[in-house]
Amino acid sequence: MKNLYFDKGKSFWISFLPLFLALYLLFSTVSVSLSQIFLSFALICWIIVLIRKKQKFIFPSFFWSLIVYAVLSLASSFLSINPEVSLKDSKELLLFLIVPIFYMGFSKENVLKKANLALLASACLSCLYSLFYFFFKASPGERIAGFMGQVMTQGGLLLLFICIALSMLLFSRERIKYLWGLGLLLSLFALILTQTRSAWVGLVVASSLILLLYKPRALIIIPLAIGLFYIASPSIYKKKALSIFSLKVRNNKMRIEYMRVGIKIIKDYPLFGTGPNTMDIVSQNPKYKLSKEAETIVHLHNNILQIGAERGIPTLLAWLTFMAWVFISLIKLFKNKDPTLLPFTVAALAALSALLTAGLFEYNFADSEITMLFLYMITIPFSLARIQKKNNLSRFP
Repeated sequence: MKNLYFDKGKSFWISFLPLFLALYLLFSTVSVSLSQIFLSFALICWIIVLIRKKQKFIFPSFFWSLIVYAVLSLASSFLSINPEVSLKDSKELLLFLIVPIFYMGFSKENVLKKANLALLASACLSCLYSLFYFFFKASPGERIAGFMGQVMTQGGLLLLFICIALSMLLFSRERIKYLWGLGLLLSLFALILTQTRSAWVGLVVASSLILLLYKPRALIIIPLAIGLFYIASPSIYKKKALSIFSLKVRNNKMRIEYMRVGIKIIKDYPLFGTGPNTMDIVSQNPKYKLSKEAETIVHLHNNILQIGAERGIPTLLAWLTFMAWVFISLIKLFKNKDPTLLPFTVAALAALSALLTAGLFEYNFADSEITMLFLYMITIPFSLARIQKKNNLSRFP
């Protein structure tokens, strides 16, 4: 079958790849099923482009560390205390292909920027639904999960969106930044309604980083905003915020219990861990007995402990290398001070800090919706830099 062609000889598959990526972004905070369906279509297009158009398999340099992480995770699955469960869970490693797909998925700068607006539309729709639900359907004190149905996932997605919205508002030179500002306000309200403490802490760290990179003196906004939030919020939100610092709160006690158990498991299974998705199995061992107040362990509510316990210390080191590699690579982009790259680069740095901070209290790297959006955000600056480099080479051969 011959290729179908559109403008200027573009193949059918190359033309539809950015469309499917944009549709993924459009549903990224609205529908898990639809977002993954369109991402699957993008994956198929990408594979066909690689094969039929003989494109090179290219990716940002930090992707090497994700490859190592994936290989070690598979080894951990084969050596798991329950290989069937672990290997089934390993299909999530395919999400890492988001990095090369988005890296080469756009050939033009304006197409990338238009696709990015789909994320803005998605987040605004999600936030408006959350506000509608809060005012007309929610019971008093109910945590609002938006379209996600799970407050931790909703909180994590909103946290990442706030990173890019605030960065666009402060660093973009285009008028569209005011729409990002509107999205920022809506998402801040929606995030408060989730009552997700880990995301709140991540918000403080990420927004502080963005303001520091924008104007260090602007950091004064952070304590003022926290003070305003505390004064203006109903008592339920004040109690939730203060509970972050209390060791008497049940959830905080549980996290300390999980930390104790996680360290024991890492000591007992240092090389390959117990295997992905086996915490609920291994926690039945009397050796890792929890107190009566704690629930059965599903995960350890901490990225570092969870990866170390499930997959072993070498895999944990690969993950930490990935995070450090992304950070160093983004700092190099930031130093260029390119006005087009700057909003995306700062947003990626903020997303990195947000994921790491919130990940001290929640295993957010295993949440597929959060992982997908995070990988998109850290890849786009490098994709844009690749497009600019390609255009400069064609302009000045």
